[in-house]
Amino acid sequence: MNLRYPTAVCCAAILLAVAPIRASAQQWNNAPTMALVNLAIGRRAVQLADTGLTDYKATAHGYLTFLAQMGEGFPDPPKVVRTDELGVEVYWRAPSQSKQRIVGRRDTLLLPTDINYHRDHLAIIQNNFPSIIRLGDGDEVHDVPHPLSAQGRDAYDFAITDSLLIRTSDRVFDVVEVKVRPKNDRLPRAVGAVYLDRANGSVVRMTFSFTREALKDPQLEDVSVILENGLVDGRFWLPRRQEIEIRRTGSWMDFPARGIIRGRWEICCVETNQTIPAPVFTGPEIVQAPLETLRAYPFKGAILDGLPSDVKLSENDDVRRVQEEARELVRAEALARTQATVPSVRSLSDIVHINRNEGIAIGTGVTRRFGGGVMGVVRARFGTGDHAFKESVSLGWQRANGMGLSITARDDFREAGDTPEVSGVRNSIASQEFGSDFSDFYRVRGVTLGLDFGVAAGVRWRAKVEREQQDALGIHAAPVTGHFQPAFPAQSLRAWRYSLNGYRAPSPGPFGFSVQGSSELRASAVTFDSEASGTPAHWVARAAVEMTAERPLGADRLVLRTAAAGVVGPVVPNQELIFLGGPVSAPGYDYHQLSARAAISERIEWRHPLLTIPLALGRFGHLRMPITLAPFGQLIGTLSPSRNSATAGGWYGAVGVGVLTVFDLMRIDVARGVRNGRWTFSLDFSRDLWRIL
Repeated sequence: MNLRYPTAVCCAAILLAVAPIRASAQQWNNAPTMALVNLAIGRRAVQLADTGLTDYKATAHGYLTFLAQMGEGFPDPPKVVRTDELGVEVYWRAPSQSKQRIVGRRDTLLLPTDINYHRDHLAIIQNNFPSIIRLGDGDEVHDVPHPLSAQGRDAYDFAITDSLLIRTSDRVFDVVEVKVRPKNDRLPRAVGAVYLDRANGSVVRMTFSFTREALKDPQLEDVSVILENGLVDGRFWLPRRQEIEIRRTGSWMDFPARGIIRGRWEICCVETNQTIPAPVFTGPEIVQAPLETLRAYPFKGAILDGLPSDVKLSENDDVRRVQEEARELVRAEALARTQATVPSVRSLSDIVHINRNEGIAIGTGVTRRFGGGVMGVVRARFGTGDHAFKESVSLGWQRANGMGLSITARDDFREAGDTPEVSGVRNSIASQEFGSDFSDFYRVRGVTLGLDFGVAAGVRWRAKVEREQQDALGIHAAPVTGHFQPAFPAQSLRAWRYSLNGYRAPSPGPFGFSVQGSSELRASAVTFDSEASGTPAHWVARAAVEMTAERPLGADRLVLRTAAAGVVGPVVPNQELIFLGGPVSAPGYDYHQLSARAAISERIEWRHPLLTIPLALGRFGHLRMPITLAPFGQLIGTLSPSRNSATAGGWYGAVGVGVLTVFDLMRIDVARGVRNGRWTFSLDFSRDLWRIL
């Protein structure tokens, strides 16, 4: 009999997630709980044979996606690097025979990569795992006892927490949520929950993460698994939907780069008791059809059209709940990466960079994880031009949900203005060769107390209280050709600074736009060194906001970028003013040519795919490199220009065209400022990469 899951049963997972009808006190290993667990263990031991299920076959459709995420704290959603779409024939026969045949496979490569997936990622998980759980062919998760196995009964604690009713057209199923935690979280174990049919102990749903000892690859950050079953023939709970997420973070100098594998599977068209011939199950459990068969599989539409929308998000809600549940059930240390003291840098420019204030600066850092979310960081660098060390020392505590507290002491540089105009790597090269230094630094010595609030209303919030001394810097370098502009005229002062920062990662907004943005509100009590002792502090208030909105229009894309800032106070230090000028804030104008107490910049850009160039990159794959044309216009307005401004207040305009190439990782801009401006040329990396450059 060929059955598709009825709607009422397909929604079982949703009901399980949001519709608890009663909850009991969480008591571990009590008699009712263990009776149900024993029933489930016995049920799995006979592999459903006593229910009349002798075999079944089904089809599975899935996506396996590799994504990359970069930047300290991974603030932005990951980028899709490669997606594979798969069609699989699924076979099972009592008591425990399983066979899967990959009959359709296609992929799209968006960025060069030579990733090869483990074979077991290319198919579904049968029978809710065997008695010993392995993932990644044992390279990721190895030899973890299944909670519903004879060994698992003694290895885990169990507690009934919720009971839910699932109604079909003719029956009501009482499904019980049972939390699972290891008795010893220092051993390779699973952590999570199983949802069991109270009547017979069948598994309806499983959600698991794993202890640190279960993860064999030291680069693994976490592994999450969600298995959902649907009711077939009114009595068999068989696979319906599955998710797996594997996150790895770099170990080279603790560099902020993360690779993510996300698998999403839908299983349908189950046919039970088909008397599947025994030869079907010979050989390896997972096999692949010939290449011509894979290519002939009737996939629908383009591969990215059907990719589940949550795959591109920073976090999937279901996976996030699995990790939160695991953190509630065991000590944080049982899930956290191994405590270690490791070299640490936030970007390539932390290792070496060049500017007019330091010359060549060489630096490094050290991070120490103490456990319990406590971490210490020491960073230092030495400038060969100014012959001076800059350093910072911080100690912080952070929960997995992003909330945290930190204290930092520093003697370092801070950049004036709100918007970086170029990447660190590009600025170093241009400074060295041409004396084109797009940085206005001043010295800061002091202490900062920071409080991270995590994410609220889609925005990540952070508050800071700072006590510091600020001073100007000199020029201590000479370029190969040309000459540097004068050092930034920062004023020497002491200040208390109180600030609130918000950051919204790219996420859906109104009218089909994807919106991201950042904001800062800051109040400062400033005392200038030139003033007499005992002079009251001057209050300065400052606000800044930046927002980018993108909307696809067919193959094209509309990009809007808005930046606005203002500062008020009877006396405003130079370093608190608003600065514009450069490829981002005011193309066609010199770096920080516009300075004022208030300013706004609005950019409208249209991105149109121009052509693609086929490339064969050896082991990194064959792909087509897109070339995108991006004409733009920008309007800039300033109010109350500063005394150091090279231009008067009012409105300024710019027009130009950009070209995005090398898989949108490089950008070339030519622009013209239409009022007191000039022609400018810029070659740089994509802004998405600036965090690590």
